[in-house]
Amino acid sequence: MIELECLAYGVGHAEEGVCLLLRIGPYRVMLDCGLTDPSSVITPIKQGIPPADLVICSHAHADHARGLLRLHQAFPQLPIYASEVTTQLLPLNWAAIPLDELPLFCHALPLQTPVEFLDGLSAELYPAGHLPGATAILLTYTPPATAEVSRSYTVLYTGDFFLSNTRLVEGLPLEELRGSQPDVLIVEGSYGTSRHPHRRQQENQLAERINRAIADQQSILLPAYLGLGQELLMLLRSHHYFTGRDLDIWVDGSIAKGCDAYLEILPHLPTSVQNFARHQALFWDERVRPRVRRLVPDYRSDIGNSPCIVLTDDTTDLRQYYRSNPRDWLVLCPQEPHRSGTEAANLRLTSPLSPLTETYLLAQHCDGPGTTQLIHNLRPQHVIFVHGSETYLSDLTGLDELHNRYHLHTPSTGSRVELPIGETFIQPAAPETSYEGELTELDAVVTITLPNAIAADPRWRLLADTGLIEARWQGDELILRGLPQRELLRQGSDRLLDWMDANSPLRNCCGNCRHYRGQRCWNPASPLFEFRVTPEGFCPVFESIQTPPEEGSDQEMRR
Repeated sequence: MIELECLAYGVGHAEEGVCLLLRIGPYRVMLDCGLTDPSSVITPIKQGIPPADLVICSHAHADHARGLLRLHQAFPQLPIYASEVTTQLLPLNWAAIPLDELPLFCHALPLQTPVEFLDGLSAELYPAGHLPGATAILLTYTPPATAEVSRSYTVLYTGDFFLSNTRLVEGLPLEELRGSQPDVLIVEGSYGTSRHPHRRQQENQLAERINRAIADQQSILLPAYLGLGQELLMLLRSHHYFTGRDLDIWVDGSIAKGCDAYLEILPHLPTSVQNFARHQALFWDERVRPRVRRLVPDYRSDIGNSPCIVLTDDTTDLRQYYRSNPRDWLVLCPQEPHRSGTEAANLRLTSPLSPLTETYLLAQHCDGPGTTQLIHNLRPQHVIFVHGSETYLSDLTGLDELHNRYHLHTPSTGSRVELPIGETFIQPAAPETSYEGELTELDAVVTITLPNAIAADPRWRLLADTGLIEARWQGDELILRGLPQRELLRQGSDRLLDWMDANSPLRNCCGNCRHYRGQRCWNPASPLFEFRVTPEGFCPVFESIQTPPEEGSDQEMRR
């Protein structure tokens, strides 16, 4: 019987990164090494024995690749492979080391060409979208003719993948993999079962928000990472809101280094991008508006004097950009639940003098329908979900359309998953993902009562953030979603009009107070004076915005 199993050194929860050891026949293949601390991989069972026969890296993002250098230093003879573009982008993970001192330890593999590493063991790389050079890895093991089992065994590891085309990367070519029926599919589930708007709609929403902020004389701070930063730059340079506009776009940190690296791999980018680069500079351009410039020390003192856009690392201290005038800035952070960098950026904005912070969606991974589409087109026996929060992955394994057709696994760090092929075993019961409640219809209101168990889910905190929800029909189903503070804080929000409703319990909230301006309280009699407050907050000295100020009052004199 063929031996097929997967040991999870890291499955992409929080900051741990992804690192999987696949045992296929007599061989051990390591898929990615994105561990922050790869000691668990490097420490050998027996002195001098490497943890795998070979390593294949799916792409150059830190959570998939940052442990490779230490792995190479511990086992210099251990072969490490990746696509040609990934080998060129990998050094960005160790920017502190001069390029001429960094060993070239990663060997380039061709795309869509089977390569045999060891007797009977071969791999073929397919473009995976998501990031230039990112690949899905199809491993095949064929036992020798003398073995009891004569069939071949296949495992497909997607790494991070995206079916849709983006401005700088073409999506995973699903047609070329359709019906391949691998025995095992190892797939990411970053967004769980979430459903995203069309890519162009996401771009337009982001561009519209940036355009609105600039019209309000605000500067924009965009913390990002490799891939997303370059996508944002291309969007800003080509969207009709910004083309020809007298605007400076400043690029700092590793995002700037990433732009330089993209120029080196230009022949591997989509044809449309290469055509664009023939007529004007891809990134650095001070002649064509909007101007894209590298943020050097000489220019730092000028940042924010007039509306501009700054792109920088999502792990940097953002205060260095807005410290002198935080009220004139808007910080836009990407919605990516599996990344901790964005959360770190948000945590740095907790001071009362912090700028307004919002999030946007410009997905770099497939949503739930895209993930299930891939699975149904490949038709594997086993599906292993990695790279996503445990609740999101649980949502995927709870889908009847998957649970009833495939053997589903969501390994935790340090666990081992056995993958029997051709055998039947009892699939565990699907996790509970729905809640039964009661609906009560009264004259003026409708009350929906749900069991308290729903609050145990970590996503409940986001839903119940403000205590306000929005309901809308989707076909015959009613969809409920929480209204987060960032949405209620938006200037000119239509929701302020709803608060004016005399029947609303929020009619005496800060958003309806005459002293509430610029997300701050300007009532000297309030304990919140000059502090940033949320519109739905309350205070004992509330004065309705509908009541004219008394003659001689401080507000009347300011007018």
